[in-house]
Amino acid sequence: MSNDWAQVYRSTYEDLVRFLYRKVWDADRAQDLAQETFVRCMKSARPVENVRAFVFTIAINLARDEARSVMRRKKHLTLLETDSTVQPDFEREEKIVAVERALADLNDRDRDILLLWDAGLSYQEISAQTGLAIGAIGTTLSRARKRLVDTYEEIERQKHVAHR
Repeated sequence: MSNDWAQVYRSTYEDLVRFLYRKVWDADRAQDLAQETFVRCMKSARPVENVRAFVFTIAINLARDEARSVMRRKKHLTLLETDSTVQPDFEREEKIVAVERALADLNDRDRDILLLWDAGLSYQEISAQTGLAIGAIGTTLSRARKRLVDTYEEIERQKHVAHR
């Protein structure tokens, strides 16, 4: 079975970049990692049955490598770019930071399942990617969403308590 990588690229790229962005929190780096993902996929000599799951597997591995590298360098990947003529939207930026923190507080499995689902993967693809039974995906996803919301609300609550 031969893979039509041009079609896979067209149908997967945007979801892949969104998924990677939520792993590395840097839009340019997410696009770079998406490109690297496709380069590695095309270098694979073996035909792939579930191409979308294969692409996201490569992407997850690249994102984990990126995270390890960033941890070693202890650099922040997200930079706030402001134009002196434009007032930054601090409230929006604070919400983004709170969501980033809430996602970071999730365990790897919950975060990966949420991000894979958000990237448009089916329960079957998420199951193949994570090793969880298909029947467990919905429950795990529901619990991960609840943990994310609870953590986000706690971060917001602490922020408001600190401002008093």
